[in-house]
Order: sequence, then structure tokens, then C-alpha cells
Amino acid sequence: MIQLILSDLDETLLNDDGSIHQKNIDAIQKFTQNGGYFVPNTGRSYKSVTGTLKALGLNTTRQYVVSYNGGAIVAIEPDGREEIVVQHDMSIDLAKRIFELGQIQDDIDTHIYTLDKLFIYNISPADKQYMSERQVPYTEIFSDDLTFLVNEAPVMKVIFEHSDSNVRQKIADTVTNELSDAVLLTFSSNRYVEFNPKGVDKGVTGLELADILHIDHDNTAALGDNLNDAAQIKAAGTGVAVANAKQEIKDIADIVLTTTNNDAAVADYIENYASK
Repeated sequence: MIQLILSDLDETLLNDDGSIHQKNIDAIQKFTQNGGYFVPNTGRSYKSVTGTLKALGLNTTRQYVVSYNGGAIVAIEPDGREEIVVQHDMSIDLAKRIFELGQIQDDIDTHIYTLDKLFIYNISPADKQYMSERQVPYTEIFSDDLTFLVNEAPVMKVIFEHSDSNVRQKIADTVTNELSDAVLLTFSSNRYVEFNPKGVDKGVTGLELADILHIDHDNTAALGDNLNDAAQIKAAGTGVAVANAKQEIKDIADIVLTTTNNDAAVADYIENYASK
């Protein structure tokens, strides 16, 4: 029986507009009331997930979030206190070099995630709307001088946003050609190219949380839709792809749902598969 569900947020749990289907809320509450753990496993900061936890009714007890594509596990208490349980950060020098290499043309939108903040350089109008819909807090920066990072919390990941997949691929190639031994590359949401430290991904850290909770890996499930979910899909006892997932994710999943994120796919999994 599944005791821990690790779920991606965007295009998996959340509707396209960033809202949550009521069926998902009802199913998740029932699952957790019966002793299960439902844990967001996201590329985002844990600070951007508090509204989601509240909407799901998961803010009344100690709740876990896996953030930054596996960069951290954070426990959040009902009173808002936060505890960093696991942390996998990168050096400032590595973050700066990733940033520099990714500036292949003038319209590159760049995110720098520290442990507690998101800084965005050259934010695009589409990305600004995306952040607003999902209520993601960020600080806009207007200079490519990153020396300010020495006074911030550790850097967790660096990502780039662009609407053109060819541009995203060129960024990926440019960065990995120099830093392949130091970074892990993933793509997400059909808009982002993401870089974490080598060896850090949603699967590794998701199973770290299972160990912390004393849950057998066979009793874990991971739900996702995009390429940055591949690691958790492969690592979990049961890997689940929503119907709108990329084909590469469907190909490695144990279960491919017929419901999309907009059709309450998470509820579909919980109600029809999690207890078997």
C-alpha cells in the first residue's frame, strides 16, 4: 500500500491556471487522514508552496516539501515555522558560471534560487504572468553582477526561461559543454532549462524523505508530467505519469493515467490505484 505520494505541482497537481481541482483536494485530504503523506516535489521554492498546502488542508500538521528539484527537504509547521531537513546546494562560483554561460542572447530570462529567495534577471512578460498565476514571490534584479549572492543564503539552482525550444536547447548545450561534470540538466513546463548540482534530483531527495519517515521505497509513488520528473518517476516504488505528460515520462512510468492535470489526475491515482 502506498504511504508516501511525491507529486509535481505545475501541469500535474495544478490546473493550467494554477488552481487546484476540488476532487484533488478531497482525495488528498482523505489519503492523509488515513495516515498517508502527500508531499509536493517541485522545482520551486518551498516558500511558494504555502498557499497550495493551505488549499489542500495540509497546513494543520507538520508538512514536508521537496523543493528545487531535490535541492532541499523542508518541514513546515502549522504556525509557519520552517526547518531545513536536507540541503543540497551549489557553490556561488558554479552558479555564476552557469548564469554567464546561459546569456546566449539578449532576451534570456534567468532565475537564481537561493535557499529562501528567488531572484529573476531580465524577466519576460510571459514568465511574469506565470509567476503571478502561481503566486510565486520573487525579487527582480537588473544587473548581471552577482556579487550580492555572498550575502544571501546558499544557491540551490539556476534556471533559464525562453519560449523557443531551440533557444532552450542551445542554452543546455552551451552550459553542459563546459560544466557537464558539475551540473544536472533538466527541462520543465515547456519553458525552462534547469541546472542543479550533479547528483541532485527529485528522485534521490524524494527517497531521502521516505527514509526519514521510515517508509519502504516500495510504498512510495511519484506523479509527474515533464522531464524534471523523470528521476522521481524512476526512483519511486510506483511511477505515475498524468495523461498530459511528455511521452518520455509515459515511457518510463509504471502507470499512465487517462486523466490530465485539469481532470484531477492526482485524485484519479489516489482513488483507483494507491490502495492496491
